[in-house]
Amino acid sequence: MTTDQDLPMDCQSATAIFAAKGIDVTPSKDQGVIKIVKRQGVDGEQPMLRDRVTVHYTGRLLNGKKFDCSRDRKQPFTFSVGKGQVLKAWDIGVLSMQRGEVSMFLCKPEYAYGSNGNPNKIPPESSVVFEMELLKFEGEVLTSDGGIIRRIKVKGDGFANPNDGAMVDVHLEGTCDGRLFDCRDVTFIVGEAEDKGVPLGVDRAMDNMQKGECSILYIKPKYAFGSEGKPEYKIGPDKDVIYEVTLKDFKRAKEFWEMDLKEKLELAAGLKHKGNQYFKAGRHYQAVIQYQRIITWLEMECGIGKEQQKKIRDFILTSHLNLALCFLRLKEFSQAVDSCNKVIELDGSNEKALYRRGEAHLLRNEFSLAIADFQQVLQVNPSNRAARAQISMCQNKIKEHHEHDKKTYANMFQKFAERDAKTRKTKRRRDDSTRSSMNGEVGIKRRRRSQDCPS
Repeated sequence: MTTDQDLPMDCQSATAIFAAKGIDVTPSKDQGVIKIVKRQGVDGEQPMLRDRVTVHYTGRLLNGKKFDCSRDRKQPFTFSVGKGQVLKAWDIGVLSMQRGEVSMFLCKPEYAYGSNGNPNKIPPESSVVFEMELLKFEGEVLTSDGGIIRRIKVKGDGFANPNDGAMVDVHLEGTCDGRLFDCRDVTFIVGEAEDKGVPLGVDRAMDNMQKGECSILYIKPKYAFGSEGKPEYKIGPDKDVIYEVTLKDFKRAKEFWEMDLKEKLELAAGLKHKGNQYFKAGRHYQAVIQYQRIITWLEMECGIGKEQQKKIRDFILTSHLNLALCFLRLKEFSQAVDSCNKVIELDGSNEKALYRRGEAHLLRNEFSLAIADFQQVLQVNPSNRAARAQISMCQNKIKEHHEHDKKTYANMFQKFAERDAKTRKTKRRRDDSTRSSMNGEVGIKRRRRSQDCPS
């Protein structure tokens, strides 16, 4: 690692060494960031744009004076490449490294701290030297559960992204266990990729991509082909897949603020129909996308006249109810409860919302809350036999849990009692042994005294 002897102690010798041994890693080849490798990496793979990288670093002025060091803090530093979170030199330099590599970078001011420098540390217009060790890197996580990870192979143009409803033209190459199973150009609507046999993971990545971008997507089964697999591609159940996706072109859909209410209501009917189709086909994630779009479009609308207001309310109620049903199927019980609560806020006696919330509570083992919901269902509709059956099930579950708790506590108390009895028994043995030892010593002393006495 870096020592004071590793670095030249004056500007001229530092610049000369980098000029003689270094490689210009700037895209424009303007000598703004020059690199010298001190230790080669362990493999040939390098970070890509938006990757999360973790490094150790030491920063020095050209005279060798250290101004920052992660090792002094005993804490490596993590950042996302290409997001402007760090110096421009770092974004450029780390893309040239391999895992485990240690390199030195001579950075001109325009790639480092610029004309202002850093008060009390770095003078204005200063070139600086960084030693960096690339500890690890990983792709950009696109979903909260880590089900879709993206690595950008080729950066796209501009800043515009496809939105839900956009028409996209892409090239796909899908692999599973190293075998290419899908290679084609395809056009689809974002949010409806399933119609073209494109997995949800690719669909959900679209709104992060730019035109011309080529990304590698690492997709978990939940966002790929699930527990069913894809027989036509010879992919078994619960398989991870990798897709290399090139976004060739796209046409954005109208955003909801660009549409008038009449247009929203007309399109909402189509989205509801599409969502219902996906639900019946067991494509619950895809159905969720459609219902959520309806809510996004209409939840802030008031409408003019009773007819429009009723349509808006009906669409929102139905969408939340359908979302609750989807979330129950997806075992996302907290979200199912949230969707039901939204309906109950608008219609406190909605039978379906109360019943589905009761189901979600039951599946979360919240039996008392579930019973309360099913009882409310019976208040709305006394002839709802399913609600009565669910109350009986909850009561049986409560009994089962009580019995289980009794056995658990009984076993626990029995173990405590056995342990206490064992402890008392051990103590008695120890006491008996101590008394026996003491009696033996007394007897020996008496015999010795009798022998010491004259005859």
